[in-house]
Amino acid sequence: MNGRCVLRDGEPLSGKGFWGFIKDPIYGYIRLTETEKRVVDTGPVQRLRRIRQLSGAEYVYPAATHTRFEHVLGTMYLAGVLVENLPAELDETEKKAVKVAALLHDVGHAPFSHLFEPLLQKYVGKTHEDMSTSIILNSELSNVLRDEGLDPSIVSRLCVGRFEDPKRAYLDQIIRSSVDVDKMDFVLRDSYHTGAGYGGVDVFRLIYTMDVLNGNLAVDVTALSTLESFILARLESFRTIYFHKTSRAAQIMLLKALEYAKDDLRISELESVDEYLSVDDDTVWATLRKNAKSRAIVEDLDRRKLLKCAYEKTFFVKDEFLSSLFTKDTVRVKMEEEIAHKAKIAIEDVNIDLPSLPSVPYHSAAELEPMDIPVFYRGQNGEKLPQKISEVSKIVDVLMAYMNIIRVYTVEEYRDQVQRAAESVLGESALSSLVSY
Repeated sequence: MNGRCVLRDGEPLSGKGFWGFIKDPIYGYIRLTETEKRVVDTGPVQRLRRIRQLSGAEYVYPAATHTRFEHVLGTMYLAGVLVENLPAELDETEKKAVKVAALLHDVGHAPFSHLFEPLLQKYVGKTHEDMSTSIILNSELSNVLRDEGLDPSIVSRLCVGRFEDPKRAYLDQIIRSSVDVDKMDFVLRDSYHTGAGYGGVDVFRLIYTMDVLNGNLAVDVTALSTLESFILARLESFRTIYFHKTSRAAQIMLLKALEYAKDDLRISELESVDEYLSVDDDTVWATLRKNAKSRAIVEDLDRRKLLKCAYEKTFFVKDEFLSSLFTKDTVRVKMEEEIAHKAKIAIEDVNIDLPSLPSVPYHSAAELEPMDIPVFYRGQNGEKLPQKISEVSKIVDVLMAYMNIIRVYTVEEYRDQVQRAAESVLGESALSSLVSY
């Protein structure tokens, strides 16, 4: 960081409310206002330096060790570009609120990011978005925001897409929608750090062609090819990064270790904001190493002795009900029991993994529902005329489905017998048989 930035004519930017800038590998320089610097320097935001963006991905992509901290800075930057270029009536306070909300949108993430989410929901009854709201309202952030002329309640709702102004839905959609600044940043940033190569999307063309249509954020049809590239990049990044079979092997193991050590981690006490903010990746790793059951898993991870994928099948379905069956624990456990029985091994040695599970980073990327992306073209008089995206894009029409990848993991010594058992249970009739569960 640099504490002072100057314009070309030598005028200090601090006179215009700017504090300085941060060097970012994606966007070059991210300038911070005095308000943003105060928010960045709070404990809850600095904690994000100790929360990995993609826990488990480093076993496949060694450079994927970036954190939530740099992601929220990038998201704030893109939100700033969007509010400055969006043809909408936003005053300076509203623009400031949107940028700060983007900066705080992930402040509620638990250690290991999405991996902790199932435990948070199970034992605390909350999501990381619920915790983001609670942290903004019940930590030092609340006083900082008030001192800077911002309403903590408004920021806490904006950051999770729950501001819910019926006439200005686009305020929520800037940070949470099918094409939002959060997704734009993680597609670029995660691709950059993994080297997976699917982040070559011109997000600025999307931003500069966005407008408001009937209160909603919409994309000009002139940027259709860029929008298609963005949707494809999300899909390919999901398959090659977020749901990579080896990354998921490590993540499944970490999830089991977290479950084994839940009492030592005092997860049920994490409803308290102070308790929640006291845990991060470092503190949780230390606890996992001390617990007898979880320590064995950590030692396997230390040696990269990972679970093996014994079975995999990918298919797309248009039926939302059929797809939703995969999210039900009872369905998944029933299939695991059948596979374990046929393989003649303990159920603990069979792990079915699905992209719809909350432990999967960006699991919503597997649901390709681009119909909620408004697009428009301009008439001869400049009027904005809405279009159905499926009518103007054959690519999107083809992709409009639910992607499901069923994988079955086990330890290496049981791989062959689990493969045979999984093929028997999850063969060609797997979809229809799910309904009977």
